Amino acid sequence: MAKKLLIMLVNTDPRNGEELGAPFFQASVAAAMDYEVEVVCTATAGRLMKKGVAEKLVVKEGSPKTVYDFIREAHEAGVKFLCCSPNLDLFDMTKEDLIPECSGIVGGAYVIEEVMEGDNTKVLSY
Repeated sequence: MAKKLLIMLVNTDPRNGEELGAPFFQASVAAAMDYEVEVVCTATAGRLMKKGVAEKLVVKEGSPKTVYDFIREAHEAGVKFLCCSPNLDLFDMTKEDLIPECSGIVGGAYVIEEVMEGDNTKVLSY
């Protein structure tokens, strides 16, 4: 049985807030079920790891809860957030620009290794 869930946020566009609720909610649920959970934000979704971006987004218009609130709750539940290294250049970010909930920066080899060699890992992509 798998013990780790790797969530890839690659096709999720932060400009469409309704796309952002499910991955963070499912990450929180998996962490509450005692699975190790990592969320890798890459491509356009990598913007979510930049300070000030997720704080301005909501899943549902009119909701007082921001996307950053979802990220914080998931992090508090034990979810580890990672930023893909090309995003730093793509979005003119430095490590200092990343939200505190972002545990680190990984490259493509990390993702490939987790998928191909992680016998205890299941992957969801959004």
